[in-house]
Amino acid sequence: MFAVFSELFSSDIGLLSIFTIGFVIVIAIFFLLFFGKKINEDSRRRNR
Repeated sequence: MFAVFSELFSSDIGLLSIFTIGFVIVIAIFFLLFFGKKINEDSRRRNR
């Protein structure tokens, strides 16, 4: 198991993989918050 993490953090492909996974997670959180906010705004406008 330690060899896997060693390869992941020491090679260029491993670092790129970590960056890509992190970027996808950050974008997913941003989209969830952004669209959730827009849905709430739209539902508030309809209730007026």
